[in-house]
Amino acid sequence: MLKQRVITALLLVAVLLPALFHPNPIWLALLALIMVGVAFWEWCTIMGVSAWLARVGAVGVCALSVLLHFASESFEVMPWMTAAISLGWLALFVGMGRLGLELWQKMPMSLRWLWGVLALVATWLTIVHAKVIGVNFLLSIFCLVWVADIGAYFAGRAFGRRKLAATISPGKSWEGVAGAVMAVLLLGGLWRLLDQHMAMDAPSFFTQTWLRWGGWSVGVWMLMLAYSVMGDLFESMMKRVAGVKDSSGLLPGHGGVLDRVDALLPSLPLALFVLTR
Repeated sequence: MLKQRVITALLLVAVLLPALFHPNPIWLALLALIMVGVAFWEWCTIMGVSAWLARVGAVGVCALSVLLHFASESFEVMPWMTAAISLGWLALFVGMGRLGLELWQKMPMSLRWLWGVLALVATWLTIVHAKVIGVNFLLSIFCLVWVADIGAYFAGRAFGRRKLAATISPGKSWEGVAGAVMAVLLLGGLWRLLDQHMAMDAPSFFTQTWLRWGGWSVGVWMLMLAYSVMGDLFESMMKRVAGVKDSSGLLPGHGGVLDRVDALLPSLPLALFVLTR
């Protein structure tokens, strides 16, 4: 399983990096749009929506994303959007902590569907906007979430004893969270050094937060980490209620696209929110 996960991950990186580093942002925007459409199709499938409606919804989410992108060129919507989405995720995380699986079980189908639309559209808009800020900035956000996931995975496997949320995701542990914290702190320190000694197109997320808040920026990194962990748990809650293991089987060893971007959905808008407020 680990070998299959690694091979799929390398293939994904081989597709992502050329689009990410290409000077024309259209290629990353198109790739992200495809991923958002597929992720929403999986979101609908997990909810038990009919196949044709899930496909129509995926196309609709892509169209809405593009329309809002062009609208945002005339109106300053990003600060308001990232604030609203970040606060919405926070409310869901609090509800998940208090109610567990009941949060999703009791939520009306229309509200589940609506939140999927909002979350995925916001994610695409954030990726496009962050790419304009700079590749180094966007890549540092991606890596924060990825490194946190890797640190949590290996620390959890090696030392995991105390369950983080047993009813939602039995495999996650507090020891895994500790591993994620150490990994993010190390990444942040190294990336700040990299920014200081290499010419970058834009300061990384780590450097921009440090310039704004100094040592307090570590708290912002931990908030990003918390949002990424809770985003992962949120999707686990969806799948557990639906009785499925993966959002789909599109990515061997990883499940579906939503399984790979679940931690990014709340983290990306939060990153822009904390730097544009």
